[in-house]
This record gives sequence, C-alpha cells and structure tokens, in this order.
Amino acid sequence: MANTLVLGAGIVGAAAAWDLARRGHSVTIADADSSRCRAVADGLGIEPLTVRAENRSDVAAAMAARDVVISAVPYLFGFGLAEAAVEAQAHYLDFGGNPSIVAEQKTLHDAARGANVAIVPDCGLAPGLANVVAEGLLSDLGGRADSVQIRVGALPQEPRGSLGYQLAFSPHGLINEYAEPCEVIENGEYTTVEPLTRFETVDWPGLGPLEAFSTAGGTSTMAKRHRESVTNLEYKTMRYPGHGRTFRSLYELGLFDEEPAGIDGVSIAPRQLLLDALWKHLPRGEPDLVLIRVWAERGGKKVTAQCVDLHDGTFSALARTTAFPATALADRLLKDAVTTRGVATQNEAVSATALLGELKAVSIGFER
Repeated sequence: MANTLVLGAGIVGAAAAWDLARRGHSVTIADADSSRCRAVADGLGIEPLTVRAENRSDVAAAMAARDVVISAVPYLFGFGLAEAAVEAQAHYLDFGGNPSIVAEQKTLHDAARGANVAIVPDCGLAPGLANVVAEGLLSDLGGRADSVQIRVGALPQEPRGSLGYQLAFSPHGLINEYAEPCEVIENGEYTTVEPLTRFETVDWPGLGPLEAFSTAGGTSTMAKRHRESVTNLEYKTMRYPGHGRTFRSLYELGLFDEEPAGIDGVSIAPRQLLLDALWKHLPRGEPDLVLIRVWAERGGKKVTAQCVDLHDGTFSALARTTAFPATALADRLLKDAVTTRGVATQNEAVSATALLGELKAVSIGFER
C-alpha cells in the first residue's frame, strides 16, 4: 500500500481519490476549502487535509512521506507543486493543459531524475489520454505519418442555452484553452495557429453535426516531438454548433484580456469579468458525455480509435476520462511497471497498450 495525496477536492480530484483507493492505496485528499474536503473524504472513507496550493510550507508538509501526488488544482500552480514534489521525493502527476507551464516543469528534469521520481504533466483527457492513443496509432504506422488528427469533446448530454455547454471544470482552464496559441505540425513544420479558428463540421452518430475548432494544449508535446516524422498534426475541441464562434467573438472583443481596464473609476480585468459570468450563469452538474476520435494516415492506410464515455451515476464522464488515466499511470509508477524518471508528459511516459489495459476496469475503452 502506497501513501498517496490528491490536491483538489473538486469533481476530478474526488474521482482520482476514489480510483486510488479502489486500487488499494492509502489516500489523503487536500483542498483549501476544508468543509468541501471533509465532505469528499467522508464520502470516500479517506483522510482530509486542509492545504493552500499557493502556500509552500503547507504543500511541503502535505507531500512529506507521500509516494505519489496527483494535482487537480488550477494549472497555474503546476511548476511550484512539481518543484515541491521533487524536494519531497514523490512522483507527481497533474492535468496540465498549458504549454508554458509544462515547459517550466521540463526544467526540473535533471533534479527529478536525481530524486528518482517521475514528474508527469498533461496527464488527463486532452492533453493526456487522447495523446497516448495518438502515439499508439502512430506507432502502428511505424512511427511516421502523413497526418495525425485528434478530436475531443466534453459535452452535456442535453445541451441548454445558446452555448450548448455546462461548466464541467474551472472556467480558468476553459478560457486558457480558448486564449493561447495552438501548437500544430503543418506541412512538416512546427507552428502555432490562433485559438477558436479552423472550424470544421464533425458528424457523430446520434448527436448530429458538431463543430470542431483549434484550442490550446491538446497536442501536448506531440507537435514538437514529431515534427521530423509527421507531416500534419492537429488537435481540435468539439462542441455543439455555435459555441466556438460565440467565444471567438468574445476573444476578438478583448474579453479574454488579463490586463485591468478602467471603467468609470473601477479597474477590472476583462477576463476576470468573463470568468465570473461563466461561473455564475453556466449550468452544471447535468449528465455529460465525452467523445474522443483519433486517426492517423500514411500512404493511404488509415488507423482510427474512437471512444464514447458517459456519466456513470457517480462521476461525470469528464471526471472519469480526466482522472482515471492519471491514477492508472500513478499506480503503474508505484508498482514499477513504468520506470520513467525525470519530467515526461503522459504521452511520453506510457504506451497506449499499457494505459488502455489499465482503464478496462473502469469501463473506458476504444473501438478500432
């Protein structure tokens, strides 16, 4: 039995804690909100701990004597938490999503190797599971491809409102995906494209047409890693029609800006105003679904993998497909079934065969 710590008692953190406990590990769940943390811990029969992710002494004390730490707190804390995990000599996994933070974490590689631990960002749905599957398809084609394409959507089963969307995780993460440059490979060259562009229609049986568009973070490290072996590579988010163009309008109007603006003597950042509006007005908590479609092509041969995951009555589909890939990898690290040390994103740390085999127990599977 390993001593494990989950930082963050939201829907993803709770799912991660549940799966670590299911796998037989001792689990402590930590959050700045002590009442929420205790409620989750009592429901799962695990230990609660009050921790502020921005407080280095809190974090150091929480990580002491832990074998693995999984962070489900906002990506902004990613570097400091990874650094603390190296000092505590604990494996560390988070859900990433921000290429700049991941690049910072990569600077800890030598220190992590020296501490004999793995630091694994980009360890959820996308970036994460979808990229591991894409790496597997690329491997099926001998490691070279004309095209690798990833499409992922986390959607309410019954869309409401003009956005057709519900708040499934922190709006900070959502706007980050919609605001940052998107890494791609285009005609054999690594480059970036603007978010909320390159719209396409995706036909998905039973759901009607969806829209897909460029968002940040979804290629993880693949665009840089495979620029010598893949001609075109791209990730797009899927939503119900109209969602992406609405957010593109907000982006063009400057409502994603983080610099405060003065209005009638009051100074406030437009992004903060938008985040507050999303938090207050978007629906949440309704049954959801996650769609993943990945394909790779080389010389006329095409290989495809597809997954549909649904709310299971306890955890949302997004929580399941975000948390369970991370806990599966954490378990393999603890059992030395994965020997990665240093800093590596999930798609660099584990094979598709190994990870998907672990996910069968929680009914996450792909059709080929």
